[in-house]
Amino acid sequence: MSKVLFEYMRHGASVRVTAIEPDTGVEAVVVVPADLPEEQMQARALQKLLYLLKKQEEN
Repeated sequence: MSKVLFEYMRHGASVRVTAIEPDTGVEAVVVVPADLPEEQMQARALQKLLYLLKKQEEN
């Protein structure tokens, strides 16, 4: 995985963070509190993305 794109959409007191792996097109979405630091938002989305990529490899 060479790069990951992040997209943020704020909805009131929460933020919907999407992590996208451009080579495979796999996307992971998490909803986090809006007051969470951006680095932690990215870390949570990246963790889910890595989980989904690993699951995809197993199939």
